[in-house]
Amino acid sequence: MNPAFADTAAQIRQHAARCPAEREVAALFLRFLASAPEVFERTHRVGHFTASCWLVSGDGRRVLLTHHRKLGRWLQLGGHADGDTDLAASALREAEEESGLAGLTIEPDIFDLDRHRIPARGDTPEHWHYDVRYVVRAGASEAFTVSDESLALAWREIAAMPGDRSLDASMRRMAAAWLARSA
Repeated sequence: MNPAFADTAAQIRQHAARCPAEREVAALFLRFLASAPEVFERTHRVGHFTASCWLVSGDGRRVLLTHHRKLGRWLQLGGHADGDTDLAASALREAEEESGLAGLTIEPDIFDLDRHRIPARGDTPEHWHYDVRYVVRAGASEAFTVSDESLALAWREIAAMPGDRSLDASMRRMAAAWLARSA
């Protein structure tokens, strides 16, 4: 494995130890991490690492979601690593860029892992995103700005999300994990 990937591998192993239900997906991420030196680059056509965040309000009861422009679904904020092996830094950068919020803080441990297929679009073939997700907390202001990547942003009550079938399964899973963690 590329020595520059050692921190990512250690974080994934720590996450698997903390969250036994995610051991299989963590093993999948570790195999992918070791598969090629380009796994953090979007040019790696088979798939690549992405970083996203569960951006919670100051009181921890709401999460900021984006109505994703390309996918047309309500999702967490995030994006491509674009060569950055520090996925926590990538997640925080994406949160700031996509929300316009200042004073955000990130928790250093992985919150969730999700591998999902991205459909072909234009000359970009179908591929996999290996999404590493972190908790990001809003600062004093929760007044967001909608970026070009979103159709809209909205604060959603986390308690209502696990049973909301209109949401992506990974969104419901993260909401349930957040609620269990906060109990």
